[in-house]
This record gives sequence, C-alpha cells and structure tokens, in this order.
Amino acid sequence: MDLQAQLEELKETTQAKLAEMHGDHAKELQELRVQVLGKKGSLTELLKGLKELSHDMRPVVGKQVNEVRDVLTKAFEEQAKIVEAAKIKAQLESESLDVTLPGRHVNLGNRHVLTQISEDIEDIFIGMGFQVVDGFEVETDYYNFERMNLPKDHPARDMQDTFYITEEILLRTHTSPVQARTLDKHDFAKGPLKMISPGRVFRRDTDDATHSHQFHQIEGLVVGENISMGDLKGTLEMIIKKMFGEDRKIRLRPSYFPFTEPSVEVDVSCFKCGGKGCNVCKKTGWIEILGAGMVHPRVLEMSGVDSEKYSGFAFGLGQERIAMLRYGINDIRGFYQGDMRFSEQFKS
Repeated sequence: MDLQAQLEELKETTQAKLAEMHGDHAKELQELRVQVLGKKGSLTELLKGLKELSHDMRPVVGKQVNEVRDVLTKAFEEQAKIVEAAKIKAQLESESLDVTLPGRHVNLGNRHVLTQISEDIEDIFIGMGFQVVDGFEVETDYYNFERMNLPKDHPARDMQDTFYITEEILLRTHTSPVQARTLDKHDFAKGPLKMISPGRVFRRDTDDATHSHQFHQIEGLVVGENISMGDLKGTLEMIIKKMFGEDRKIRLRPSYFPFTEPSVEVDVSCFKCGGKGCNVCKKTGWIEILGAGMVHPRVLEMSGVDSEKYSGFAFGLGQERIAMLRYGINDIRGFYQGDMRFSEQFKS
C-alpha cells in the first residue's frame, strides 16, 4: 500500500474510532490522540516514508500529511468537547434533585413538659411585674434552713430529710434560699420586691408514683409596705385562673410553715367536676395546689428588713403537681425516666 493510501486509511480509521467515544471515554480519547498525533504516533511514522518518495511526489504527499494532521487535530478537539459535554450531562442526571418528590420528614425536638409548665407559669408572673431569679442547687445549711426560721434544734427540720454533702453544705430542699439571698440585696428605696424562684430541689425520699427524690418548685415572694393577706389572696386567684381557667375558685385553709405566719394551704375547685365531687378531687370538690402565707417577721429581720414598716407574702407550688393535674398524669416517675412515648404526648 502506498503512502497516500496509508494516510487516507489512518484518517478514516481514526475518525471511526472517535465517533464511538462517549462521556466515559475521556481516557481512551487521550490515549488515541497520543497514538495518532504524538511524537511517536502513527502519523509521525508515516512521515518517515517521505524520504523514499521521488522529488516530484514529496510535495504532494507532504501536503496530504498536513491536511490529514489538520483534519484529525480538529476531529480530536471536537470529540473532546462532545465527550466532556456527555460526561457533564451524565453527572447532572446522576446528581439531579427531583423537586416534585415529597420532602423527607424531619423529627423536631420538643421542650420537656416540665419546662413548658415552668415557662407558662413564669410568663404569668412576668406579666404581673415579677422578676425571675435563679439560684444555687448546692446551698448552705444557713440559707436553706436557718434563714427560713428553722434553727438547728427546730423540730420542723424533721419534716425535711436532706442530702447533706458536709455538715454545712447540702442539696437545697426548696428554692427559698434564693428569696433570702435576693432579699439581702434588695433596695426598698427603689420599690417593693416581687420575685419568683423556679428550680430543682432535692429530698431524701423513696421514689414511687407520687414521690421523687428530686422535683421542681416555683416559690414566690412579695415584700413592701402595707402588703396584706388580701394581696396574697388576690394574687393567688389570678394565678389559678390563668393556669386552670377563669371559672376556677380557690379556698384557703389554715396551715403551718416556719417561715410564714399566718400560713395557709390553697385549694382550687376541681376542674373536672366543677366542685361536685369526682375521682380526681376524691369526692371533695377541691384539689390542694400550693402552700402560702404572710412572711414571718423574723425572716424579714434576718435580712435587715424592718418588719414594722414592711410586710410580705410568700407561696410555693410544684411544676410536677401542676402538670399531673393539668394532664391527668398518675405517676411522677414518668417525668424523669426519659421514655419518648411519655414525652411526645406533650408537644407544644
């Protein structure tokens, strides 16, 4: 076969191979380019045959070699564009997002039911001008007991079995120490003190359906001039109506707390039977909800407050108690066991 025929065959064979290449043939395309147009490629080998031609044929065949080189160079460039475009198209198809598909459901977290109750109660008090004050869960015996009118030899201490860390350091049994610390710092020249102190408290108790070694409290304190039992009753009525409905009524029963005098237990009319008597209220028509009373003068005096000029009231309620009544929960342990089936019932 003469040199011209070999050049024509190389062109046609190469063009046929190029036509078969697609998006996943980028490597093969480069290898073929080297085989045909490279320094040691097929076209270069054919050029070596020019020296064997006559002087008259060399220019003719040389021109044909250049034409074949130009045609194949252009063919390789065009095929490279086609291969790259096909590669991009395949990649886009494999990575495409079908916006018509339904979205995947994402499970959202939720605040714990006790957190919801606490925030609901805090919102009520903030709306009444109270400040929310946090305190220490690890407290001193002095602030936890003595400042609440419970000296070391007071028999009422037997009512609160306590987690002691040392003889003077303990896990607080109520949030009252926060009130005492705030009372120490308050400047009554700027106005009365109105505060609540929510938080976790601890008692040495055996866990069962209605008792827990840890639980939550929100205690409130108001101290100022001319604060009376009437102010306490009005405040409690507003709180109860906000929490349990406008048709609820309250009842005050005499009680005893070392840090208040007089002291009362506060009942709310049953929200299930409306006071007629049912299994929730144990046929009495009333449900005990919280304890309260007028701040004992000695508690005020220990903070350096003139009990002749200033008076106040205090109250305390439990978030677990409120949640159990509101949602009909009959076992307090459900709040702390981390069972998602329990928690998901109270999505806000």
